[in-house]
Amino acid sequence: MKLTGERPMQGATPDSLLAFHDAGYREVLARLGSGITIDVGCGLGDETRRLVGSDRLVIGADYSTETVRAAASEHERTDGLRFSAFDGAALAVRDGSVDFIVSSHIIEHFPNPVTHVAELARTLRADGTAFVITPNAPADFENPFHVYLFEPAQLVSMLSLFFEEVTCLGLEGDEALHADFTARRAGGVRLLRLDVLRLRQRVPRALYVWSYERVLPLAYRMLGNGRTGIGSGLSERNFFTTEHIDARTPGLFAIARRPRPNASRGE
Repeated sequence: MKLTGERPMQGATPDSLLAFHDAGYREVLARLGSGITIDVGCGLGDETRRLVGSDRLVIGADYSTETVRAAASEHERTDGLRFSAFDGAALAVRDGSVDFIVSSHIIEHFPNPVTHVAELARTLRADGTAFVITPNAPADFENPFHVYLFEPAQLVSMLSLFFEEVTCLGLEGDEALHADFTARRAGGVRLLRLDVLRLRQRVPRALYVWSYERVLPLAYRMLGNGRTGIGSGLSERNFFTTEHIDARTPGLFAIARRPRPNASRGE
């Protein structure tokens, strides 16, 4: 899988962003019970594998058939773990058939995230739980793959349309984590200043994404590991959950329980 900026990759993505994803799955695992669990947007399945337990079946779902095949091959010896090519806005499972569903860094990729949230609610049993992890809008840095960003109140409002009980925590970082984010943001700002005509905001989005995918690896090589945060040693231990969320808080960790009857069908 090549580096495009859409998915985190070991050895290519900054340690702090890998840690961001790791910490989210750690928090999911701490709250996960028995039954059927779907991990939407599983990628190559390394994080999905962490959710496996003797009392649960875990299904990794991804829109990319090629990625699903690679994940299935990589983890074929792991009992209780399966992979399927599902669209996050059209999951190929029966209504009310899943106990837990994980949406980690997926919702921000949907131009209309309501379709994704509706599917989370549709697939869950009456007492099921969805975990939604996404960047906190004020703290996120420009990324063409992130098309719909949330602040806490917005995320709670959208989830509440489909779930009876919604809690939103901050996925916060310590000072070392924030120092890394600040340094990388400064480097990113310097690179963006090269686009003096702001062409990225004038060209069609498809062209912007195409350019971003090709420029990002070059930018990482030009900046070097010290500037990109690769090899910094930051890990999920540098993250913790909190009820206090401010503009610096990197991520949101929402827990949505008990899907509203018929909400996913628009009734």
